[in-house]
Amino acid sequence: MPTVTTTNGDANINYLTSANVSFSAHNLQLLRLLHLANPLLPVGGYSYSEGLESLILQGAIIDRSTLQAWIEGELQAGAIRIETAVMDRAYQAGLELNTDRLQYWNHWLSAARESEELRHQSWQMGGSLTKLVVELTPEIQDLISAIAFPCHYAIAFGVTAQHWQIDRHATILAYLHSWTTNQVGVGVKLIPLGQTAGQQIVWQLQDELDRLARTIPTLADGDLYACSWGSSLSCMQHETLYSRLFRS
Repeated sequence: MPTVTTTNGDANINYLTSANVSFSAHNLQLLRLLHLANPLLPVGGYSYSEGLESLILQGAIIDRSTLQAWIEGELQAGAIRIETAVMDRAYQAGLELNTDRLQYWNHWLSAARESEELRHQSWQMGGSLTKLVVELTPEIQDLISAIAFPCHYAIAFGVTAQHWQIDRHATILAYLHSWTTNQVGVGVKLIPLGQTAGQQIVWQLQDELDRLARTIPTLADGDLYACSWGSSLSCMQHETLYSRLFRS
């Protein structure tokens, strides 16, 4: 309850109670999360299809159901699963100020990328995010500088979320949701699908996103593997497309 004080017979309500301060901190976390996961953040994620453009051109993905099945399969066994786990490890390393671990996982992610396009996408987005976050919160400069260059997007995202004091589980959900909506956006543009159909896919994948977000923190280092050869091959084929809308 708010604290009530009386001065010269007038009752003044002090709204700066612990409950309200806590609520304000929660709102700040939410605003920062929305800022970090905003599709308009200038990191260039919208310009990448991660192989979907090749699959749509080949006729492997032709409608809402095939697009949803592809995205769901990637969430269950694809590279986004281990990428998100690495992002979570970067979050933890940032919390501990463990630059050795940040460098290790940054190098690890470079080795785990199976195509040149995916590697350069991650480096480009990571570089854009680190440049932006240093402008917004200059005090993170030393930690960012300690990460080996170039910095992957997953590493930059995890470090930024921890520095901005965003909840760990919310960060994982946001990372997965951001990737999913980007993939849906590709399908909406290229298949093409209506906006409502795209939103239906995102809505129906909520349970899968929640399940994976709860699984990610439990993954041991030995569990970081993926069955993503289909996506990798489509990315490699994308490099030689005569005409394309997306960078990868």
